[in-house]
Amino acid sequence: MDRRHFLAAVPAALMAGKAMAAAPASSKGVMLMNRIGPSSSELYIANVDGSNERKLLQASVFDYHASFSADGKSVVFTSERNGDGQSDLFRANLDGSNIQPLVVGSAVDDSGELSPDGSRLAFVSTRQGYVANVWILDLKTKRLTNLTGAPEVQGDPSLPNGFFRPSWSPDGKQIAFSSDRNTDWRGHHEGKGWEHTQELSIYVIGADGKGFRRIASKPGYCLGSPKWSPDGKRVAFYELTTEDTWFTRRPDTVGGVTSQIVSVDVATGARTELTSGPGFKLFPQFLGADVVAYQLKGGPEEGLYTTDGKAPVKRVVRSPVWSPDGKSVIYEKVGFKARGQFKPLYSWDPKFDYLHTDVFPVVSKDGVLAITEKQQGNSSLVTMNRDGSNRRVVFDVEGKGLDPLLLKKGLAGAFMPGWSPDGQWLTFGMGVWFQERAKGKATLMRVRANGTDYEPLTDGAIHSGFPSYSADGKEIVFRVWGESEKGLRVINLDTRQIRVLTTGYDNLPFWSPDGKRIVFTRKVDAVNFDVFTIRPDGSDLQRLTTNRGNDGHAVWSADGRILFSTGMYGFREEAALYDNTFQPYGQIMVMNADGTGKRLLTDSLWEDSMPMYLPAR
Repeated sequence: MDRRHFLAAVPAALMAGKAMAAAPASSKGVMLMNRIGPSSSELYIANVDGSNERKLLQASVFDYHASFSADGKSVVFTSERNGDGQSDLFRANLDGSNIQPLVVGSAVDDSGELSPDGSRLAFVSTRQGYVANVWILDLKTKRLTNLTGAPEVQGDPSLPNGFFRPSWSPDGKQIAFSSDRNTDWRGHHEGKGWEHTQELSIYVIGADGKGFRRIASKPGYCLGSPKWSPDGKRVAFYELTTEDTWFTRRPDTVGGVTSQIVSVDVATGARTELTSGPGFKLFPQFLGADVVAYQLKGGPEEGLYTTDGKAPVKRVVRSPVWSPDGKSVIYEKVGFKARGQFKPLYSWDPKFDYLHTDVFPVVSKDGVLAITEKQQGNSSLVTMNRDGSNRRVVFDVEGKGLDPLLLKKGLAGAFMPGWSPDGQWLTFGMGVWFQERAKGKATLMRVRANGTDYEPLTDGAIHSGFPSYSADGKEIVFRVWGESEKGLRVINLDTRQIRVLTTGYDNLPFWSPDGKRIVFTRKVDAVNFDVFTIRPDGSDLQRLTTNRGNDGHAVWSADGRILFSTGMYGFREEAALYDNTFQPYGQIMVMNADGTGKRLLTDSLWEDSMPMYLPAR
């Protein structure tokens, strides 16, 4: 699966002896999970020419997606100050004082914009059914209305169906927004890729919920972030190909994306391209009747521009918004330093503390955690107690013949450890991963828990990895991938004989604690992946999910349930606006072993994955 490519997003490997943060003592259980997305974000304000730059909020706590009030005296912004991953809406004075909550809760609440008279707030929320809709809050009565929730506005629920980036018309009577309603789930590279692309159109609807209609659309293209002209006659937006909504999220390809800023006449649909030439242009905003400001993202010319040809402000910022008088601009500065092991996250389940982990966490029966240290290291295998003590590098990939550049990029290493039932061995795959598998190999390995006696279990002739021990410790299930051979295999550790379990496009097998079933991810058609289980003898294949939004990366919990990542609720933001976040629609779900009782465990703007339950102590 061409899933992740960190490149510049991952910091240089840390010192091997760096101490781990301790997991907080608690009577609750722990859910370990991995989050891909920014780890910090601060709002800055500057003059429109870039001078006098300063922090908007002195007490910054992961703040982003700002908007000015119509009078220019206050700012609405999204903040995760109530917990890492929990987005809420706040308001502050332009000098950063008097921060007040507007919308808080366990749902995603984002992209807030005040009406021209300041009496209502339009925003995006997942508070009803986990799907992103445009809501309106009456600030006086506190009444909430799902503006896009009516049946005639909602699209086919089996398809992408999100509503994003609301923008008030100057008279306060209409709201423009983008939506991927009634578009198809599709992977990048003509559906071959695991990650989804996004096709958006521009719509308007009355603030009373009436008059819903599409005003701009282009097959095969993504149209996003609409903004009204001062006279309310036109709406500007960015436009790029649907395929490029994948490349905009990758640090190594965003600089090669080309988009244009376009405006459309709301009454007639007449279209005007306001920019030309290369570069990823986004976040348009009218500064007057005929001048539009926008951001150029990625590449050497990155910065803030205007269509009248004035000198740009060259700086790396995100989500710019200009003041009503055109004299100031607010933007974000984001960071991607990897979160520390056991960093506390917002918990959507009162019975569990949610903590960040590096990738592929597995826990032995006696409570020792093993991970691939990818985000804070070089993809070596590390073990530790659940409080972070007794950290040990069990298998160091340095000097094992892997390309140092691929190790730095996170495209090679020792991936997905699996404990033997007696806690004496760890199995793993060593080699190259993701898109590099087409050019290189990976070998199934095992190593003793004390770091000695590592040995290959396969000959390296075919790419092999993602292993899991059987409950009796006698066998290991793993997946193979090659042009002529795919599927799951089981190796007997006594005889070293390998038998074929499946021959489909299957991946990430995980043996159940009782040894009776193996859970795995299967590609079921050109664009869709789902979760299956099978008996170790190859019988009784069961499909547990049927979503078009991709389900996978499933693991067993100690009590015999299955945790997995799902995209069934779609994007929570325009895909092209993300950085280094490849599956931002991915959320964590739990279900019973037979596929019943599905329940969402996260509800964030970011890619959440790699879940592992640790019971209360």
